[in-house]
Amino acid sequence: MKIDVLSLFPDMFEGPLGDSILGKAKDKGALDIEITNFRDYSTNKHGNVDDYPFGGGAGMLLQAQPIFDALEATQNKAQESGLSKGRIILLDPAGKKFDQNEAEELAKEDHLTFICGHYEGYDERIKSLVTDEYSLGDFVLTGGELPAMVMIDATARLLDNVLGNDESAPGDSFSSGLLEYPQYTRPADFRGMKVPDVLTSGNHQKIEEWRQKESLRKTYKRRPDLIDYSKLTDLQKKLLAEVKIEEE
Repeated sequence: MKIDVLSLFPDMFEGPLGDSILGKAKDKGALDIEITNFRDYSTNKHGNVDDYPFGGGAGMLLQAQPIFDALEATQNKAQESGLSKGRIILLDPAGKKFDQNEAEELAKEDHLTFICGHYEGYDERIKSLVTDEYSLGDFVLTGGELPAMVMIDATARLLDNVLGNDESAPGDSFSSGLLEYPQYTRPADFRGMKVPDVLTSGNHQKIEEWRQKESLRKTYKRRPDLIDYSKLTDLQKKLLAEVKIEEE
């Protein structure tokens, strides 16, 4: 299996992925792991990979361009080696919860790519690249590197010839109670994918209403168990009713 990892902190992976069972798997050729620093693909003269979110808000968002270009480079290299596109995985608190069943499904692939975020979050358009979004649970970490290591370990140990015969394996989205709304940063139009007009309108009331509605929409579609109707404001109840009609 080939595993590509896109990260701003490639040195974090050296120990965990180079020792023990995974280190032996790499030595045997059962596992090939390559870490790419997507800052190397920034077209900004200062090497910046983040920017302020449209519509305002705290923190910085990872820009689409460095990750798009880094992924295109790693995908081209993999395909030249005869590998498939495989699964492209985004580590995100709003993703589906990773478990053993998911590890077993990933272990069937010949190529996995992990995109590790940092800062406040991602430009939403990055998600157009991915096949899967995963979370380890209802908590927030400083970046996607640690979850990626956990998922790689859980998946790689299921590969043939990784464990010995005696060890063979058997076959800050939640802080508000809702999943976070989509976010975007510059440019406003990237490869034909445009930021919603409301976020560039300058109308802060409409921006806040859009964010609440999209937060409810994402939660309703992905984690409806998180919605406590009794704790919603009158506006949120109205917006949720609209979401339900729109999603029917």
